[in-house]
Amino acid sequence: MDTDAQLPERDRSPEPEGVKEQGSRSSRFPPASPRSRPAAAWRWLTGGGPLRRAGLLLTVCLVSLLLVSNYLVQPFLVPSGSMRGTLEVGDRVLVDKLAYRFGDAPRRGDVVVFDGRESFVQDAPSENVVTALIRRGASAVGLMQPAPTSYVKRVVGVGGDRVRCCDRRGLLEVNGHPVLEDYLYPGDAPSQVPFDIVVPEGKLWVMGDHRSDSRDSRDHLGEPGGGTVPVDRVIGRVDWIGWPLDRMTSLRQTGAFADVPDPGRGAGHGGIPHG
Repeated sequence: MDTDAQLPERDRSPEPEGVKEQGSRSSRFPPASPRSRPAAAWRWLTGGGPLRRAGLLLTVCLVSLLLVSNYLVQPFLVPSGSMRGTLEVGDRVLVDKLAYRFGDAPRRGDVVVFDGRESFVQDAPSENVVTALIRRGASAVGLMQPAPTSYVKRVVGVGGDRVRCCDRRGLLEVNGHPVLEDYLYPGDAPSQVPFDIVVPEGKLWVMGDHRSDSRDSRDHLGEPGGGTVPVDRVIGRVDWIGWPLDRMTSLRQTGAFADVPDPGRGAGHGGIPHG
């Protein structure tokens, strides 16, 4: 027996002509390249007809407006007549939310919007979640009145100031200096209620320009906080009237407090707070 003899090679099965071997689905549909994803997303966003593009544009505008309103400038609908003479009911004012963010602090004469909780409002009214969200979104663009705990007033005294009303001429005094309040509503007296208070550090004494129609620091003298507003509750400074069009203007800065001395230097400073 010839052991060196090799077995004949078995014929390979011939491939059918015209038929290609089927590969896996993953080989037919390779994964999308990371570079192609932004392009695909852009094609989806810009495609789809005018309705999709209009919806996208509206969404971008609303998101941008909310971001600006939350961090830069917020429209605020003036809800009452307490600031008449300067602001009218229904005015949409623009509140600069960066005014006091970088070390600056509210000054005498500034018109500010603040959260009155723990100063003007001791027990905040409850509001269901849906209503609160709707109000927050609509008030952020000036379409609804703000939360009932938001107020707009003028800063009359800052931390350390002695604010008193009234002197022999019926004028408001700050640190012993009489203040000629040129912004008061015509015919209004500085105050019909006498008071004398030293503003604690980190707090503000605020009053409305329409004194006979304003519930302000004077009305909360006997409450916790003595009517003063914590500086960290200030939302921003009112710098412009944005609506209606015939009242569109920047807010005029008052010089009424220009000659008021620093706390401790005014005549008569150091009195005991009372109202």
